[in-house]
Amino acid sequence: MADAWDSVVAWLRRDRPDLTPVERRLWDAYPTGAPVVLGDDRPDGTNDPARVVRAEVIAALLLGAHDRAPGRVPAVRLSGARITGALNVSGGEVGCELRLRNCVLEQAPDFSNAQARQMRFGDCSMPGFDGGGLRVDGFFSLSGSEIDGEVRLIRGYISGGFRLNGATIRNPGGYALFGGGLTVDAGAFMRDSDITGGVRLTGARMTGGLFLERTTLRDPDGFALDGENIVVEDRLECSGFTAEGTVRLRGARINGTLSFHEAMMGARERRALHLSHAQIKELILTPRAAIEGEVSLGYSTIDVILDREDVWPETLSLNGLVYQTLRGEPEAKRLGWVGRDPAGFRPQPYEQLATWLRQIGREDLARRCQLVKQRARRRHLNPVSRTWGVLLDWTVGYGYRPWISGLWLVLLVAVGTIVFSVYHPHTIRQAGERPHFHAFVYTLDLMLPLETFGQRSAWDPAGWTDWLAWGLTGTGWILATALIAGVARVLRRT
Repeated sequence: MADAWDSVVAWLRRDRPDLTPVERRLWDAYPTGAPVVLGDDRPDGTNDPARVVRAEVIAALLLGAHDRAPGRVPAVRLSGARITGALNVSGGEVGCELRLRNCVLEQAPDFSNAQARQMRFGDCSMPGFDGGGLRVDGFFSLSGSEIDGEVRLIRGYISGGFRLNGATIRNPGGYALFGGGLTVDAGAFMRDSDITGGVRLTGARMTGGLFLERTTLRDPDGFALDGENIVVEDRLECSGFTAEGTVRLRGARINGTLSFHEAMMGARERRALHLSHAQIKELILTPRAAIEGEVSLGYSTIDVILDREDVWPETLSLNGLVYQTLRGEPEAKRLGWVGRDPAGFRPQPYEQLATWLRQIGREDLARRCQLVKQRARRRHLNPVSRTWGVLLDWTVGYGYRPWISGLWLVLLVAVGTIVFSVYHPHTIRQAGERPHFHAFVYTLDLMLPLETFGQRSAWDPAGWTDWLAWGLTGTGWILATALIAGVARVLRRT
């Protein structure tokens, strides 16, 4: 009895009497992997029986329902078909290659938690794809396909590369591509695609790089690209791409180049680029136009930054950013780069820039950067401290321009010398006890904190020049105090 039942099962596996003529062609082609072409175009809007294949037949072949031909490599290769029903191999082990081209799948394929060989859905149409937990030994391609729904690859693993070139995915209000925790060993290529809905790659690992050249991502009210904590071992190439919505790469680790050359990014009233707490070898931030929305590079470590002044947004968060080299703009223009923090004054960006300027031998710009920092800080102080800061700025440039005090000294000594040459002070000593009056020396004696030349105690100004004398004495004390305070500040920072 058992032998008879086994014979029936073997016959069903081999012959499948329920198959249509088209399905019979596919069934017979499977053992050798021969292609079955039902048409050169995609059968949109047609139910021609000569182009219809049930999804269950394809699933049965993928799961080993038909014997292999000795010495040949089996495969399902089908073109120009309308695939009805659900292509469901969830949890199964696919032992052959699947290649569908110009096919219309009426239901979203379900490959969740399956193990498969390489799969290619080329120029196909489908309402989504469920590959959560899918493991592919080879490459996986959806290039050229139109997908109206979510492509789900959460916690998937693809050893031979992921292809999504020239594809169209539409899932507004949700995720177009949900690949959290996805691992791709040989590179993920999503070039020239049009994707409406969020692309979520949080915690993903791309050991061969991630390439998004000329792709458009749309999620204006959310994350056009969410790659928080993503790891890219080669490069993340976003040249020429367009992002309508936030690009979030917080905590990303990119052991190569992250390029936004000739890109377009915008997220009005939101962060356009969130790149904080990241580790990047090189950042190229040279989009086609100024970025609309805030850019955050805070607390990231980036070896090389290449950018342009005309693309800096109005709000740019750099607090905590550490870098080795800046390229693209003259060093002097960087002074306007560090003062755009939306939270107000932050000293660290100025200190980091001054450190880099010293390393490249621009000590003059480093001092100027420190001066700009003090001026920015002053705007957030109380009125008394702000007044003292203005005084330090005008007199000695916070100690970074001590020569200003010399200019004040020369100007005031010249004024005093002219005035006291015309309006001689009165003597307050008897003849023979007083030194000869000299207007220049007298003015200088008034301005020095301690009497040095004996002129101040021997001559007394009269009338309105008395006020000038008091003003010169007070100004001298102020200049001396400011000079000492400013120099002490610089020495303390050094």
